[in-house]
Amino acid sequence: MEIIVFGLSHKTAPIEIREKLSFTKKQASYVHKELAKTKAVKEIMLLSTCNRVEFFAVVEAVQNGMTTLKEFLTGYHHISPEILENVSYCHTQKDAVRHIFRVASSLDSMVVGEPQILGQLKDAYALANQDEAVNTLLPHLIERSFHVAKKIRNETGIGKNPVSISFAAVELAKKIFGSLEEKTVLLVGAGEMSELAAKHLLSNGVKNIYVSNRTYSRAEEMAKIFGGQVMSFSTLKENLQLMDIIITSTAAPHFVFHKEDIQRTLHKRKNSPLFFIDIAVPRNVDPAVNKCDDVYVYDIDDLEMLVNANILERQKEARYAEDLIDRYVEQFWTKMHSLHAMPTIVELTKKCEDIRRQELNKAFSKLSHLSEEDRNVINSMTTAMLKKVLHNPVYFLKKEIDSTNISHYIPIIKKLFNLDGQPEASTKNKREDKNSC
Repeated sequence: MEIIVFGLSHKTAPIEIREKLSFTKKQASYVHKELAKTKAVKEIMLLSTCNRVEFFAVVEAVQNGMTTLKEFLTGYHHISPEILENVSYCHTQKDAVRHIFRVASSLDSMVVGEPQILGQLKDAYALANQDEAVNTLLPHLIERSFHVAKKIRNETGIGKNPVSISFAAVELAKKIFGSLEEKTVLLVGAGEMSELAAKHLLSNGVKNIYVSNRTYSRAEEMAKIFGGQVMSFSTLKENLQLMDIIITSTAAPHFVFHKEDIQRTLHKRKNSPLFFIDIAVPRNVDPAVNKCDDVYVYDIDDLEMLVNANILERQKEARYAEDLIDRYVEQFWTKMHSLHAMPTIVELTKKCEDIRRQELNKAFSKLSHLSEEDRNVINSMTTAMLKKVLHNPVYFLKKEIDSTNISHYIPIIKKLFNLDGQPEASTKNKREDKNSC
């Protein structure tokens, strides 16, 4: 059996092609069931996100498996094989394992260290399990990738430094306030980045969110998304004293908040800290506001500087993470190698043990005078003999042969010890064979 990964990603294919080749959850389930019926594919899992479409598969032979996956993908989405050829890749064996570990650990993501891909991988695996498209090798590999991803995140800093504007803004708020659970947030404007920042705030325990927009219906729409309340745009400044964090992203051509407004607010708040995230261009908050005590203002340039510095830091951590990945790949490959041989080892051990017990029982039936102690001694002696006889073959299967020739040796072991259950030559046939020599 061979492990392969076939697909395309943001690194090889533009968005217009990735869109054409993507799958919904319902479609992915169909893919699992159809490919599982083929002779070439033994196990299959589809991962389809906005940045990648990948098949993780266990196949009889690499070439046949890859051809089956290519033909299915081009046929399902009605695209020419030439287009797919130019944007796709295929990883096999150790390279496939390395790729899966890198994907799970977000080292292959557009934003290194982002946590979403691990959740997407878990969802894809759950669906493949539900569709009964995976059974032995892929579950072992995918579950190991989850473990590796956790180790990478714990042992490196690839996920510690925020590299999106909205996430960086929330991390700054946490540094200023500590816990955000009791804080009140005001969204001024209903832009995409403020919406993302609000999502991050909610995931960090914020419960009180107000939304204000010049278009009241848009404010209502966003407030509904976050379970928040609408604040009239005309009452912004008089209600500012109730807020702790203000995220602004309006298209106003002039400042919405001035130094004088904030000074009046601070007096009412008894100088409790106030945090502005101004992600509007042009800016919504007068830079002079930053001169007020206990007021923190970060605009888009401040956040981008922080993000760029964090990206460089993540890149350093990613280099260390790649070294860890190499180590985990070797560990898995050694383990998987022994898994390949394990059914044969179990069969061999069981057959030899069955023979030992049969012959022992025959002997004991003829030696009825033996005491229980004598029988135990003989039983222990034959068990020890069997272990010594099997030691070298078992060690050889586990350690000495690698994955490139294990498929050659296992059939030989099965033949030598007749593990496939073929009828054994009778005593008469053996005598006849001997006399014919």
